[in-house]
Amino acid sequence: MPERTKMERKFNFNPGPATLPLEVLEELQKSVVDFNQAGMSVLEISHRSKEFLALLTETKSLFRELMEIPQDYEILFLGSGASLQFAMVPMNLLNPGERADYIITGSWSKKAIKEAKFFGEAVVAATTEDENFRRVPKAEEIDLSQDAQYVHITSNNTIFGTQWKTFPKTNSIPLVADMSSDILSRKIDVGSFGLIYAGAQKNLGPAGVTVVIIRKYLAMGGPDSVPLMLRYKTHIEENSLYNTPPVFAIYAVKLVLEWVKRNGGVEKIEEINNKKAELLYRAIDEASGFYRGTAEADSRSLMNVTFRLPDENLEQKFIQEAAEIGLHGLKGHRSVGGIRASIYNAFPVEGVACLVDFMQRFSKAN
Repeated sequence: MPERTKMERKFNFNPGPATLPLEVLEELQKSVVDFNQAGMSVLEISHRSKEFLALLTETKSLFRELMEIPQDYEILFLGSGASLQFAMVPMNLLNPGERADYIITGSWSKKAIKEAKFFGEAVVAATTEDENFRRVPKAEEIDLSQDAQYVHITSNNTIFGTQWKTFPKTNSIPLVADMSSDILSRKIDVGSFGLIYAGAQKNLGPAGVTVVIIRKYLAMGGPDSVPLMLRYKTHIEENSLYNTPPVFAIYAVKLVLEWVKRNGGVEKIEEINNKKAELLYRAIDEASGFYRGTAEADSRSLMNVTFRLPDENLEQKFIQEAAEIGLHGLKGHRSVGGIRASIYNAFPVEGVACLVDFMQRFSKAN
C-alpha cells in the first residue's frame, strides 16, 4: 500500500461554514479522541462536568477581553443560529403595541423584520433595496421612530458584499446588530450596542452555536407570554446551561478566540483583513472593466468581496477554472449570481494573492 501523503488544503472562499485556522482544526482533531487527557472525547464530556464549566468560563473571559465587553453585558451561547435571533430579539424586547425600527440592507435584515412583525410593529427606517443593496444607507437617509424600542441592523451583508463602516447613531434607543459575518473582524465599541448576536460559522467556529452579547437590563423585560426557553433572562440565570449546550461548537469557539489572541488580537486581525480586502478590490478596479464590483466603494465589505464578469458564461468558466487550481467556493449567492470571495478572519493572505494572480491571468486569456 502506498504511503499516505498529507492532505493538501484548498483555499476555501465559501461564505459559511467557512475557513477555520489549521492549528484549531488540528487541536479539534486530537480532542475528538481525547479531550485534555480526560480519557473521553470532547463530544462525550458532560455539559455539567468541571471540564466543560471551566471551558465555558474561559470562553466567556476571552470574548470579554478581545472585544472589550463592559461588565454590564452578559455573554450567552445559544443554539439554532442567528435565524432564531430574528425572532428572539422582538420576542424579548417588544411588548404588545410597541414598535421597532429596522434598517434593511439585504436578505438577512429582510428576514429579521419579517419575524419581528409577528410580535409588534416593525418599521423600515431606511433601505437601499431599490438600488439592489449596492450600499448601506447614509445617515441622513435613516428615519428613526421617536418611540422605537430598538433599532436593528445587519453589520455585514454576505450576499451583496456591503458593510457598515460607521454604525448609525440611535441616541438612547438600543442598537441591535446581527454580526454573524463580521464579528471579531475589526474593533468596535460594544458599549454603543444594546445587543449583538452572531452565528459562529463564519468567524468564530463551526455551525451549531450562536453568541449573544446583551446589555443586562434589556434581558429583564419582555412579555410574560414568552416561553422560558426563548427568554434571554432564562439563559443568563442558567449560565447558558438551561438545556444541553453545543459543547463541541463552544470548544471550537474557544480555540478560535485563543488563535485570535495569539495573533495579536482584534486590532491585528483588522489590519490583516484590510490588507486582504485591499489586494482583492485593487485587482477588481484595475482590470479595465473586465471585473466589476457590485458594492459601492464606501460600503465595500472586508469579509465578502462580490463582483461580476462581462457575462454569465465567463463567470461559470471563472468558477470552474479557479476550482481546478484549488480556489473553491467562489460562486455568488444563488439569488444574485456573479462571484463572491469570502475572506473571513482565518482566510490567509496567500490565498487572496493566489486569487488575484488567477484573476489577472484569466482576464488576459479571455
